Amino acid sequence: MFQNPDDNTLARILKSAKTIAIVGLSDKSNRPSYQVAHYLKQQGYEIIPVNPNATEVLGIPAVTSLSNLPHPVDIIDVFRNSDALFEVVEESLALSAPVIWAQLGVYNEAAAELAQKHNKTLVMDLCIKIEHARLIGH
Repeated sequence: MFQNPDDNTLARILKSAKTIAIVGLSDKSNRPSYQVAHYLKQQGYEIIPVNPNATEVLGIPAVTSLSNLPHPVDIIDVFRNSDALFEVVEESLALSAPVIWAQLGVYNEAAAELAQKHNKTLVMDLCIKIEHARLIGH
């Protein structure tokens, strides 16, 4: 059974990360993904929107897929449904990003097994904004 990393590990991940690719980041300001990205950007993270339907979000050019990232990232934050998580983890295997973070409500055991098999840290069903505010806060 999958278990998320403990609070100390989550805090270490968030403190050491500099760049976060956000898969499914919407360019609509009323969407949770936009609000989370805005918060993360305010906290000093470099954000890379990953959305084939957006040209830019928060003034940052969007890329169509993880394979088009301009440079390595520390965290891949996933705003897709649970069924899409396996595909995102699969795509991330070609990248150096050590952490895949699936937002609230996103959970997939097969994706967890795949991530673990390839030494990726997977966080599921947790909001990165809520956890950042809770563990680090500013």
